[in-house]
Amino acid sequence: MANEYAELATLREQLNIADDDTSRNDLLDMALAAASRGIDQATGRRFYLDDAATARVYRPSGRTVCGDDGERLIVDDIGSASGLVVETGSAGSWTTLTDYETSPDNALVRGRPVTALLLSSGSWGAGSTRVRVTAKWGWPAVPDEIEQATLIQAARLYRRKDSPEGVTGSAEWGVVRLSRRDPDVWALIEHFIVPGFG
Repeated sequence: MANEYAELATLREQLNIADDDTSRNDLLDMALAAASRGIDQATGRRFYLDDAATARVYRPSGRTVCGDDGERLIVDDIGSASGLVVETGSAGSWTTLTDYETSPDNALVRGRPVTALLLSSGSWGAGSTRVRVTAKWGWPAVPDEIEQATLIQAARLYRRKDSPEGVTGSAEWGVVRLSRRDPDVWALIEHFIVPGFG
């Protein structure tokens, strides 16, 4: 599996599984993968960083915000300045731009992604003009809150095999129906949801 937001060893420790017991590793790996992709889906973004820069094309119409400091083009999360190339044009003809700034300021230094590109003068274009951005997409590093939410959700998914149809029980509490959404997971990921997505 790849791009999980927590380590198998950490999940095994959280569940108090002995180091020499590897019989459940496949189930734990599946739970980590499902929890990670579920967080992606709930937040509308992903928190792992691409290995190589790839191009995405944007239509400026509906993706620009004008402010006192210029015009911002809203883009998907960019997790690294390495390999970042911004071009305008259309399918057959692209012109490289160098007079843009990344936004928010100091995002990558603070471990956050770049989410917009700012032109202090001029416009990103209109009509048939497109903007092609080549970048390493994702986040610079997995935030601590996302890692913890992944561990909680993966443990919950792993234990789900013992609670058929969402019902669990004990001698002390009797039968308990599990909630659809874990409140701790939601509290950890809620502020990462892409505006207008959730």
